[in-house]
Amino acid sequence: MGVFQGPAGPDVKVLDTRGGLAEYVLRISVMLYSRPCEYAIRALAHLASSPDRFPARAAEIARAENLPAPVLGKVLQELVRKGLLESRRGPGGGFRLARRAELITLRDVVAAIDGLDPLMECAVGLEHCADDAPCPLHDTFKAIRNQVTTYLETTTLDTMALAVTRKKELVRRQARRKS
Repeated sequence: MGVFQGPAGPDVKVLDTRGGLAEYVLRISVMLYSRPCEYAIRALAHLASSPDRFPARAAEIARAENLPAPVLGKVLQELVRKGLLESRRGPGGGFRLARRAELITLRDVVAAIDGLDPLMECAVGLEHCADDAPCPLHDTFKAIRNQVTTYLETTTLDTMALAVTRKKELVRRQARRKS
């Protein structure tokens, strides 16, 4: 199995499971998580990387992460409702993590924003797909689904914050070299 970039996005090639030479190509139309979930991960990583852990305002997070403030505001409120963030109004107010960054996983974030149902859907969109009634891609995508689930369950916000900080520093160094 391999992944390659097609003209309109990533494609996944899967060898015919019946042993033939034919290949099936499946267009992946859904990313691992939604754009609001991406914003949530970036905002939470921003908060986790803040050395002082003081509350940050939505506009400050949006500016620092180059995210649309109106959408981010709604995402942050949803994270408060789901217990991943705390918020306080007024002077000195803003958003902060509801618990330590090493205790919040990407699975928690995805569950809060997108829910976990999309991870369990059939790879080809069939209504009933299970070990006892598999689709042509069931076995291949079951393994991928298990890997993704493990990744989401074991990757924490402190890990994400460190990775984002390293990435930003690398980009800064590369920009300095070019100028």
